[in-house]
Parts: sequence; C-alpha cells; structure tokens
Amino acid sequence: MRFFFHAAFNGHRYRGWQRQSNVGSVQEVVETILGGILKEKVSIMGCGRTDAQVHASQFFFHLDIKAAWDYDLLFRLNKQLPGDIAVFEILRVEDNQHARFDATQRQYDYFIHTYKDPFLNSISTLYQETNLNLDAMKKAAALLTQYDDYYAFCKTPDNHRHTRCKVSAATLFADKKGDRLRFQISADRFLGRMVRFIVAKLLLIGRGELSVDEFESYFITRQTPKIFEPAFPQGLFLSKVIYPFLDIEPRTSFTEIGHREDQWIIV
Repeated sequence: MRFFFHAAFNGHRYRGWQRQSNVGSVQEVVETILGGILKEKVSIMGCGRTDAQVHASQFFFHLDIKAAWDYDLLFRLNKQLPGDIAVFEILRVEDNQHARFDATQRQYDYFIHTYKDPFLNSISTLYQETNLNLDAMKKAAALLTQYDDYYAFCKTPDNHRHTRCKVSAATLFADKKGDRLRFQISADRFLGRMVRFIVAKLLLIGRGELSVDEFESYFITRQTPKIFEPAFPQGLFLSKVIYPFLDIEPRTSFTEIGHREDQWIIV
C-alpha cells in the first residue's frame, strides 16, 4: 500500500531534505519518528531534493507499507515532529504513483529583503541594495519562458541526461515600499541550484553589473559562467507541487512574518 504525505518544513536547521551521512536532514527526522510510531524501519521518497537551509511550504513524500494503521497517525506524527516540520494530510494513492517522478510541475518562490530585519533572517535573504533596476530585472525574468535549455544555469550540467526545463511562468513581485522582492518561477523540472543562480543573475542586472542581453546570451551560447555563485539559500521556498492525479493548495500560504500573499505587487 502506498500513501502520499502532504507536508511542509522550515529548512533553516537542516542540510536539506535528502538523508545524508553525518548531517541533519528533514528526511532523517521524518523517517526516524515515523518508524518509531509504526514500529518498523521505514524509507520514504520525497518529491525532490532541497539544498541546506531551503524551505518547502508544500512538499510531498510517499511511504509503502504492507497494512494500513488503525489509529490517528496524522495526530501522532505531528505531535512528535519538531515545530519546523508539519504534515497536513495522508492520502492513499495507487501503488505506482510516485512522489518524485510523477510530479509534472513545481513552483519556487525566492524572497529578498533590502534592510536588516532579525525576524526575516531565516525565511528571506538579506541583500542591502538600493535603487535596483526592477524594469531590467523584469525583462530578464520574461526571457525564462522563451528558452528551454538551462545548461548554463546548472552547477553540474554534464551530470544530467539533458538540461531542458520548460518554464511556464516567471514573475517578479515587490511590496508597496519596494524594499521587499519576491521571485516566483514554475517549471516541469529544475536543475541543481538553478533558481538560486537565476536570482543571483537578476540581482546583477538590477545593479547594472550585467545587461539583459548578456543574461540572454547564457541561453544562446550554453556557456556556464566561470564563477558559479548562486544566491543564498534561506530565501528559497519550494511552494507548489502538482501531479496529474493530485493538485492541492498549500496550507501555509507564507503566513510567517512578512510573507503575506496580499502584500505583493507584480513589478
């Protein structure tokens, strides 16, 4: 029997979702607690990997088990999970439905604040910038839906069978004061650190250190920059995952400090 778990986590304390040796991961915490409740060793499969300190306001993982439990597993699981990991729903699915490989679209949001704020430190990235050229950044973001080869936006492109990603939407938002930015991108797949690298280049464009034409040349030439410097991880959220058989609205809706949905205006 296979079950999908609809979850979310604040990744600030973790080295990413994926279980790794000698470092703390979200997967390890969930597997340990879930295995203790079920009284058996469990192995779960997540809908994707996240870098250290990256968050997920919507995340799915699946679990295979021989027989269903006869108690309130959702309540027991949330009672034992730490406060920065939550499970919202447990859903029975077909045995061949896969949390990672069956996802047809993922959405990421990247948050930036341009002033020092201790309450935003773990859920947004501080870039103390003034007078960013938002129009130029918007023009560069609009190019993302026009190309489908992101070879130059991956740290290790040759490790992938191909580097094609179909970006369906890329939008830049700002708050009413203009000192908070939000970049949102949706695609059928993402390469390693691709979103963070795009954000880093958008910031260079905003500062006037990179032109929109130079940004577009990465797609045309497929040449990876000599220095690969992605944006910092803590502002990045995996915010939406869609399957052909499952499309659930996120439960968190960025309710933490400063991430209210009603504050953002499209640039």
